[in-house]
Amino acid sequence: MAAVAAGTLTFFKQGITMLQIRKWAALVAITGLLAVPQVVLAQAAKPLKVGFVNVARLLAESPQANAANRSLENEFAPRQRDLLAKQKAFKDRADKMQKDAAVMGADERRNAENEMRRDERDLTRQLDELREDLNNRKNEELGKLRVNLLGEVESFARQGGYDLIISDALYVSPGLDVTAQVLQALQSRSGAAKAPAKP
Repeated sequence: MAAVAAGTLTFFKQGITMLQIRKWAALVAITGLLAVPQVVLAQAAKPLKVGFVNVARLLAESPQANAANRSLENEFAPRQRDLLAKQKAFKDRADKMQKDAAVMGADERRNAENEMRRDERDLTRQLDELREDLNNRKNEELGKLRVNLLGEVESFARQGGYDLIISDALYVSPGLDVTAQVLQALQSRSGAAKAPAKP
C-alpha cells in the first residue's frame, strides 16, 4: 500500500510537472505566434494617408454646383415671373374691390368675393406646384451633382495617393481636411472644360 501511495504521489508530481510544461510550451508558442505577425506587420506596414472632405461645402461652393443652380434658376424663371405678375394683379384687384365694396350691391359683392377666393385658391395651387416642381428638380440635380462630386473626390484621392477619404466625422483635425484642395481641383477642371469653348 505504501508503494501504491508512493507511485500515486510520484504520478501526481509528474502530472503537475507535465501540466506546467504543457502550459509553458503553449504560452511560448502563443507568444511566438503573436510576436511574429507584429514584427512582420511593423516591417511591412506603411502609414495610412487619410483625408477628410466636407461634401456639403463642395455642394455649396463648387463651380459645378453653381452651374446647376444657374441652370435651375433659368429653367424656372419664366414661371416665377408669371406667378409674380399674377400675385400683383390679384393684390391690385383685391385693393380695388375693398375700395368699391361700399358702393356694390349685395349680390355683386358676394360674386366678387367668391371670384377673389377662387382666384386666390388657384394662385396658391400654382405657387405650391411651382415649389414642388422646383424641389423635385433640385433633388434630381443634387443627386447627379453628388455622384459627380464623389467621383471627383475619388479621382483626387487616387492621384494624391490617399488610402482613405472620409466625409462624415464628429471631429477632424484641420490638417486632414482636403476640401479646399478638392475645390481647387474642381475649379481647375471647370476652367479647363471652359477653355476650349472660347474662340
